[in-house]
Amino acid sequence: MKFIIITGLSGAGKSQAVKVFEDIGYYCMDNLPPALLPDFADLCLYSKRNIDQVAVVVDIRGGKFFNDLFKSLYDLEESGFEYKILFLDASDEVLIKRFKEQRRPHPLSTEGRIIDGIERERERLNEVKMKSNYILDTSNLTTAMLKEEIKNIFLEGKEAINLTVSIVSFGFKKGIPLDADLVFDVRFLPNPFYIAELKEFTGNDENVRSYVMKWEQTNTFIGKLIDMVDFLMPYYIKEGKSQLVIAIGCTGGKHRSVTIANVLYEDLKEKGYRVIMSHRDCEKI
Repeated sequence: MKFIIITGLSGAGKSQAVKVFEDIGYYCMDNLPPALLPDFADLCLYSKRNIDQVAVVVDIRGGKFFNDLFKSLYDLEESGFEYKILFLDASDEVLIKRFKEQRRPHPLSTEGRIIDGIERERERLNEVKMKSNYILDTSNLTTAMLKEEIKNIFLEGKEAINLTVSIVSFGFKKGIPLDADLVFDVRFLPNPFYIAELKEFTGNDENVRSYVMKWEQTNTFIGKLIDMVDFLMPYYIKEGKSQLVIAIGCTGGKHRSVTIANVLYEDLKEKGYRVIMSHRDCEKI
């Protein structure tokens, strides 16, 4: 029997995740007290309903009962019961935004500050995160993207890489993305903005892409960029990093950065990495 334990940060998407598991045929239980995990596993295993796929959500909503989690996991292992842990994470900034949009207090924010609750929760969940088989950072994932990732891992059996790469193009005149891990400046490339017939298009249009890509320095830079990212990726994965943001910037964020970001996205996607693309300033004037 496949037995998936879903946990992670409040606001990181556990409710959406369990709905996806329901859609792909799993028997699901939300907010199960950890102490009941062994009994619930036995109940599913020996049920007359022939339950062979189960997903349960276990998180800090259980209050003090969450402290029973590791004892329950130990009991499952001692009985020879196999399970996998899916941990959902997101950046502090994204979590705060989600709580504010939903006008909900964080379950551990005793004095009303969301960030304090997030910090307490991270501390409590650190050990279980280290024990998790799969880590999904949902900071830049839409509900559709999250659904696709869960299907890829648990339905199609694709190898799971716990690193999500977010590639973002931007314009320097509007500021560097605050969450960027790696920033590359492509303002040295010839600028389509000064070509009248290209000015109103973007790097998503073939005429602009062809112009940017026709220069020798562009292709030399892309080769070196891809080599660097190829070198770094295994080390980030080994380190256990769950989210890598690569920012590509030009002056306005409309032409050169969009083109280079698209090329890097296509390369990483083809190599099987989990990649998300966004063009922050592409349509801005």
